Amino acid sequence: MKTSHLLACGAIAVVFGAIGAWVGINKKAPPPPITSTVPPGQAAAGSAVVDALLARTMADAQGTQQPLAQWKGKPLLVNFWATWCAPCVKEMPELSALQTSGKYKNLQVIGIGIDSPTNIAEFTKKFPIAYPLYVDGVAGTELSRQFGNAQGGLPFTVLIGADGQVKKTYLGLLKFDQLHQDLAAL
Repeated sequence: MKTSHLLACGAIAVVFGAIGAWVGINKKAPPPPITSTVPPGQAAAGSAVVDALLARTMADAQGTQQPLAQWKGKPLLVNFWATWCAPCVKEMPELSALQTSGKYKNLQVIGIGIDSPTNIAEFTKKFPIAYPLYVDGVAGTELSRQFGNAQGGLPFTVLIGADGQVKKTYLGLLKFDQLHQDLAAL
């Protein structure tokens, strides 16, 4: 019986090794981070997406439903993220510092988690985040696509002016020097 267990474990190890080798061989280089300024002709569409976002209600990390309309009229930095996304987690302390600094008048950072409520609740117990985190699960992927994230990559961040217009989007780990310039221009 012990020999059969060893053979089964060995076979499983070989299968996982083969899968790992295949993934390593077929792995593509990640795309470069994308930042884009929304063209003026698309402002109305950006506004419609922002209006749709602010019309939604999402559960916060504690499971309480929160109306996103509470942020209407404020400049927003909407960060789509997941607990399993290393670049997402890496930029969260800087986003927290940005929220608490008070440097940019009325700026509100919000995180929309493309993850399970349990994972996000556990994450917030381990890591203090100074801005609200909401749970949108896989629906958050579609929401980020509506903001222009055609690739569905994370992290994805949207800068929205107090006027409700999308000012800029960022795909990938934020470059905070550029973000500070963009925020200063609001």
